[in-house]
Amino acid sequence: MVIATAVFALNAQADPLTASWLTTYAGQYSRVYTNAAAEAAGTPSTTWSNGSQTQALPAYCGVQGVYSSASWVYVRSTGMASYTMGPWYLDAQRTTIFPNWPVNQKNLFRVPRTNGVPTAKTATGGGAIGIFVDGVAMFNSWDAFYWNGTAEVSGAGAGYWNRDAYVNEGVSFDPAYAHQQNTGVYHYHADPIGLRYLLGDNVNFNTTSKAYIENTGAPTKHSPILAWTADGFPLYGPYGYSNATNAASGLRRMISGYVIRNGQSGTSNLTANGRGTLPQWAVRLDNVSSNQTGPAVSKSYPLGRYMEDNDYLGDHGYTQGVDFDLDEYNGRWCVTPEFPNGTYAYFVAISSNGTPVFPYNIGRGYYGSPVGGSVGAISETVVTNFLGETNLAQTLSAPAVGNGTVTLAWSALEGGSYQVQSSTNLGTWTALASGVTPAKGRGGYTNATALDKNFYRVARTALASFDSATTAAGIPVPGGSASRGSTVTVTITLPGSPPSPPAGAPISSVTLAGAITGTSVSDPAQGSVTATFTIPSTAATGAQNVVVTFQNGPTYTLTGGLTIN
Repeated sequence: MVIATAVFALNAQADPLTASWLTTYAGQYSRVYTNAAAEAAGTPSTTWSNGSQTQALPAYCGVQGVYSSASWVYVRSTGMASYTMGPWYLDAQRTTIFPNWPVNQKNLFRVPRTNGVPTAKTATGGGAIGIFVDGVAMFNSWDAFYWNGTAEVSGAGAGYWNRDAYVNEGVSFDPAYAHQQNTGVYHYHADPIGLRYLLGDNVNFNTTSKAYIENTGAPTKHSPILAWTADGFPLYGPYGYSNATNAASGLRRMISGYVIRNGQSGTSNLTANGRGTLPQWAVRLDNVSSNQTGPAVSKSYPLGRYMEDNDYLGDHGYTQGVDFDLDEYNGRWCVTPEFPNGTYAYFVAISSNGTPVFPYNIGRGYYGSPVGGSVGAISETVVTNFLGETNLAQTLSAPAVGNGTVTLAWSALEGGSYQVQSSTNLGTWTALASGVTPAKGRGGYTNATALDKNFYRVARTALASFDSATTAAGIPVPGGSASRGSTVTVTITLPGSPPSPPAGAPISSVTLAGAITGTSVSDPAQGSVTATFTIPSTAATGAQNVVVTFQNGPTYTLTGGLTIN
């Protein structure tokens, strides 16, 4: 008989906003194919540089922390996908390499738990408008260029003919339909097909061509949650229930409410009539006159180049729920597996052959109030729902026994070094192997033994340097978590009462759990203190108080300010 320690988790009736994050691959390094040759050979890189964007140390992929309060859910991420990203080119022939590569963003994004739905809608802007469940940023369907009356220019402005990112930049997307801008923010503008493959959302992967391909057969299950937007509503994949309020109605692809303005379905024929008027959805969103002139349709400015080249069928006598599924924000009120009582939800828009179609992920405007977004720190007490990197739990699978061997497998942190030990009595342990290195996020060891009764355990003994998803400012207090046996730098946000001493005021002490004394203490800004704690391996676990005492000044106690795991 062989006995091993294993950890199992059961999450009944889980909160979708804290349970939908893809953390399966959190222990794996981010990887890229830097060019087509590397892609064809299947040789990705875990560090890279193109002279402008440099990933000098490996960084773990995707979501590395999830925290929640009564009002918010916070997600910390490197912003890099769990599949191998890249390569990126500027032309379909793959002769000119795209100038931008991804780098660790150390991003902290918060999503509101309550959803305000205003009458006046807010247009989506540049940068992240949401976060996908793999920690990758969601950008809107704009490529940051617009027609200013005489030419196309980049940046924010008063242009009302805005270029479509998928149409104009799609050639620079990698096989997963993502790329990055000049600061290395990897992001999706349209159907996140690589993520959908990992989540089992009716997508196939060709291991030879490295291409993701929509399965054109009938879907067998409702699409999963792919992202959460800044207004707190979920984005699902393309497949939902045929009847929005009936989970027993069957499954099908959701139909976008938009069509190209070529004269079909009562729309203006822009090729014949010119770009002289905006569609009504843009008039409502921008609160402007419809008489906004764009360039004539031509080879240089083809139909479909601009988002405003698309019209919403609801403005031409067609009915949502009868003629199409998704409203002008690319969503609908419906029941889903995660929301059996109903929710407003966005859906990815694709054609019958799997090609992304406007407005892709969400419309040009938010349905709800976009109060969420990227933040610098957590300034409230939160519950820690998930921690990655060095806090990632190791789970030892049930041993495989046969032919005089015992094979162990466990979830591991890439870059780690592991020791396997055995015991016959749980009292005395013998090291069987040291320096065991995992393959990506899985460790393994096979022991040839004549003993039929052994206990086994695995411990990580070393870890290679890596680029953390946590910012240099350190773990936030209150609200952060750290592991026993680790050394952590924390940034402490002091309560508002009593008033904080000025920056640079002398500090007597900073303590954790009443006995752990902080070092390298400073207060570089009023109301903020940094300190480093070396947490003993024997420290008590759970939420611990942090106490900051100023010389000849106030003392602040942050109850449960840092959780020790």
